[in-house]
Amino acid sequence: MIITGLSGAGKSTVMKVFEDLGFFCVDNLPPALLPKFADLCLHSEDKVRRVAIVIDIRGGEFFDDLFSALHQVARLGLRADILFLDAADDVLVRRFKETRRKHPLAQTGRVLTGIRAERRRLEAVKGRAHRVVDTSTLTVRELRDEIASAYRRARAPRRQLEVSIVTFGYKYGIPIDADLILDVRFLPNPHYQPALRPLPGTHARVRKFVMGQSQTREFIARLNEFGDYLLPQFVAEGKNHLTIGLGCTGGRHRSVVLGEELARHLRRRGYRVRVRHRDLRKDDRDAGESQ
Repeated sequence: MIITGLSGAGKSTVMKVFEDLGFFCVDNLPPALLPKFADLCLHSEDKVRRVAIVIDIRGGEFFDDLFSALHQVARLGLRADILFLDAADDVLVRRFKETRRKHPLAQTGRVLTGIRAERRRLEAVKGRAHRVVDTSTLTVRELRDEIASAYRRARAPRRQLEVSIVTFGYKYGIPIDADLILDVRFLPNPHYQPALRPLPGTHARVRKFVMGQSQTREFIARLNEFGDYLLPQFVAEGKNHLTIGLGCTGGRHRSVVLGEELARHLRRRGYRVRVRHRDLRKDDRDAGESQ
């Protein structure tokens, strides 16, 4: 496992999770040393099988050697997955201010300048990542739970696609780790039903209302058909993890119902599916009149 991503996005926390899962962990290894380290693990007496390595921008110019190093590791017959941790700029700025740390690329002292420079340098790495996790809205415990859930078991074969479904409210921002975004704001809104407004999308009465609409039934039929076609194409391309975002305005009603419906369909198709309702617990007073 190669753990990388934005400074302040949670790499140290994630590395501790991998330690607890029994991985041999190394922090801030220069990419140029990665092939030699991999060869050392192969020929060690203890036969180290699972390794998690944090490689990030702290390596300076050596970070640019990452893709070349990964190619050499592949030639040794080893598999290297990239886990990329991301977060919104404002969240990263706040974290740096709270910890009073200096950003490694903030030469002028402005944290935001360093974050933007780092994001540009990491674009190619993020594009090659096998999994991208947006930690913006996750607590430390939630981040630990998500990583442990994803990697606790022996990893599935590459041809088996794992799907994460994230439901969200557009008024709280789009999840930046989503590969696909589906907008369900066109569906009839339970928020305008006084008896349903305070209930979450996981409630049976809300589900009955949403799924009772002809628009919803047609949409979910088309969505399932689309998924049945699209997901095997991702598998054929070698992708082993896909994040699908389903959004309504407040993230409490329609997107939640549709997220659960999509998950149920994909599980029947044999995919490993995890669902996270990102904004389900947002205060209704904050969400206003637009769930």
